[in-house]
Amino acid sequence: MHAFANPTRFLTLAKPLTMWFLAVGLVLAIFGSTYGLLYAPADRLMGDSVRILYIHVPTVWLAMGGWTAIAIASIMQIVWRHPLASVAARAVAIPGAAFTALGLITGSIWARPTWGTWWVWDGRVTSVLVLFFLYLAYIALANASGDKGGVSRVTAIFGIVGAINIPIINRSVVWWNSLHQPASITVSGSSIDSAFLWPLLVNVIGFSLLFGAIVLMRMRTILAETKVEARLKRMAAE
Repeated sequence: MHAFANPTRFLTLAKPLTMWFLAVGLVLAIFGSTYGLLYAPADRLMGDSVRILYIHVPTVWLAMGGWTAIAIASIMQIVWRHPLASVAARAVAIPGAAFTALGLITGSIWARPTWGTWWVWDGRVTSVLVLFFLYLAYIALANASGDKGGVSRVTAIFGIVGAINIPIINRSVVWWNSLHQPASITVSGSSIDSAFLWPLLVNVIGFSLLFGAIVLMRMRTILAETKVEARLKRMAAE
């Protein structure tokens, strides 16, 4: 857990990983999106509107995964006092909010021809909107933190408590009468035809790698800013 707690040691690994994640993620995301949006077959019931799912599903997946990462990093910060945990949590917040916004936007684009409206106060849609506001609140708390290189203990606790919304999003289509379709991919298998499934999985992997690259870049930036700030403080004290 603490093997890469030293920022210098972490940076030696993060720099090449960032480039690999970015390169492979771009290739997979471009290929999966191009195939899904232009060449994949239309759905028998939803027609061409099904194509937006190749973007919608990965963004919502990463919206939930981003907050899960914040919660895990927050636990590591509070319980194990991992030096880079708060940096990682802070780095995830902005891309997490961006992917949540993309998930809401693409969901609305899909809803218009499918449900006949851009927005409904459906259990799944509403809980994802709550997640977006949680991200905004977390970012505000992190920016208000006295430690610009990470986040405060209060912010970390908020990150843990906010994770309650993740299982609510996941189970919302089961717990409440919902317009949103139930999960098509579960631990027991998939109900999606292979013609739709493989480009979707390619995009999920590609978008996940891009998300990881963004987080690593943000972590490196935060550490660099912290180092510069510490150097300026030393110079001012001399």
